[in-house]
Amino acid sequence: MTRRATVAVIGAGSWGTTVASVAAANAPTVLWARRSDLADEINQAHTNSAYLPDLGLHPGLRATSSIEEAAASADVLVMAVPSHGYRAVLESAADHVRPWIPVVSLVKGLERGTKLRMTQVVEQVLPGHPAGVLSGPNLAREIMTGHAAAAVIAMPDARIAMPLQDIFKAPMFRIYRSTDVVGAEIAGALKNVFAIAAGMSTGLGTGDNTRALVISRAIAEMTRLGVAMGGDQLTFAGLAGMGDLLATCISPLSRNRRVGEELAKGRSLDEITTEMNMVAEGIKTSSVARELADEHDVDMPIVRQVDAVINEGRTPAEAYDGLLQRVPSTEFQGVGAS
Repeated sequence: MTRRATVAVIGAGSWGTTVASVAAANAPTVLWARRSDLADEINQAHTNSAYLPDLGLHPGLRATSSIEEAAASADVLVMAVPSHGYRAVLESAADHVRPWIPVVSLVKGLERGTKLRMTQVVEQVLPGHPAGVLSGPNLAREIMTGHAAAAVIAMPDARIAMPLQDIFKAPMFRIYRSTDVVGAEIAGALKNVFAIAAGMSTGLGTGDNTRALVISRAIAEMTRLGVAMGGDQLTFAGLAGMGDLLATCISPLSRNRRVGEELAKGRSLDEITTEMNMVAEGIKTSSVARELADEHDVDMPIVRQVDAVINEGRTPAEAYDGLLQRVPSTEFQGVGAS
């Protein structure tokens, strides 16, 4: 990139707005909001009260409810809409996107039905565009309030990742780079499923030992599947893997952890999701992750139990009983085996 790039962020939820606000400090940035009243609020008040209450946005950030206007100006397209609407929104933008520009996904989910990662959806809808992911232990409110944090920009070509580091960085937000798009995406999607398990543990009143057990075994499960799908084992020990998993499993700000806690208290999934303002990707990802585990012949007991709670009517208590009845083998079975 020999000139200052223009960034378009598609999706004005909490994380899309946060990334757009950070990018606006480094490059001209436009944020697409589905609702015109939200776009007006961002332009006039420099706030997004629906998703980031009581927090100010960068004054240079501009918003629009026209996806054509947002996409047509982009040198970098950032996708920040939930996985279930990702393809449709990208298709609506596709005719307005300039050739060959990079597409960066912020979405930590998998497409139901196709079992595709979001960058694979990009490859189908916008063939020829380099597609990657920005991922890591990144709770939106903490980034906005200036707490130290870091993320990984994973792109298939390191030469594309390097200038993107400068677009997404902030004084207290470090951006590392990687070429392991598969690993970063799989880790980001699976950690939401495991966060539901960690939330169920908390809601059942178990101790820190149990939560540490769940998180440790979750790392082993995500590594097994990620490597089987072509990811680099080291990715799952880094920011996009263990780092993101820890943040999502232990933070009270985590939507997926909250889902697990509320399920353990006996509330229905419909009750929980109705009162949530934002999407918990782990709910939809659990069944896809289980299908991928079967497809790749990978043992993922935590994923299977979460999916059974979400989709088969099993209770969190029954799920934990099922996990504890398993006979343990060697600790790292299936991880790094030749």
